[in-house]
Amino acid sequence: MRRKLMVAGAFSLVTALGPGVPSGTAAAAAPLPSSSAIPLGDGYMGAGYLADAESFTADTRQIEFGAEGSASTQATQAGIDVSHYQGTINWSSVKSAGIAFAYIKATESTTYKDPTFSANYLHAHQAKVIRGAYHFARPGLSSGAAQAKYFAGNGGGWSRDNLTLPGMLDLEGGCSGKSVSAMRSWILDFSTTYRAKTGRDVVIYTGPSWWNTCTGGWGGMSARSPLFVAHWTGASSPSIPGGFPYWTFWQYTDSGSVSGVSGAVDRDRFSGDSGRLLALANNTL
Repeated sequence: MRRKLMVAGAFSLVTALGPGVPSGTAAAAAPLPSSSAIPLGDGYMGAGYLADAESFTADTRQIEFGAEGSASTQATQAGIDVSHYQGTINWSSVKSAGIAFAYIKATESTTYKDPTFSANYLHAHQAKVIRGAYHFARPGLSSGAAQAKYFAGNGGGWSRDNLTLPGMLDLEGGCSGKSVSAMRSWILDFSTTYRAKTGRDVVIYTGPSWWNTCTGGWGGMSARSPLFVAHWTGASSPSIPGGFPYWTFWQYTDSGSVSGVSGAVDRDRFSGDSGRLLALANNTL
């Protein structure tokens, strides 16, 4: 997260971790301005969140667990997501603070690589923080396949080493002038290419508002991509997009504090215990 990019008006291995809620019909909403309002290189997880929330009608469904437990009692793992906006990070301190996982910005479009990615990715690994790379999507600039190839070749790869999560596709900040059908095709193109390059299904980061408007609450990715939902709230569980029955990761604030990181940092949760997180990393679920 950045402190804080001002964009348009102010401003996600499927893991069956509990019964979901049925998908409903997505509410209609006005389209957002294009994500081109965010300059190339300035994208990060949450860059378009507030603009999306103001310009869209949110799906207010919340995840519900069965008798085994509630969202507030189910085991979760603490995480963060970072980019060059966090500067130099002391990953040993991050690990000591109880952070189990992190997503680290790698790329945008087919030309930009985050200048701190290599150091963050290496040092998180050395500190035994389970980490993954993410790509800030630019659907208006090039094909999904082209961006997936660039991502996979510039930090978004995967290995079964107990410490590497599958790559993540960050979708937010407007529909890039694409129709619902064109956006679905772009996402599927990225996903198919990424899997061909790495052997893993990409994680999808998005908010309910963006997904419901730009894809029409599409359920076409729920059987292949874990959902990393953006919903900044103090509630015990997040709202989730149409088309996804449950969340795997949840970004619940953009203003967290963690030892080893200067200033505010996005805070995240994984919906499962440490064994499930390791299984997701190693593709053994």
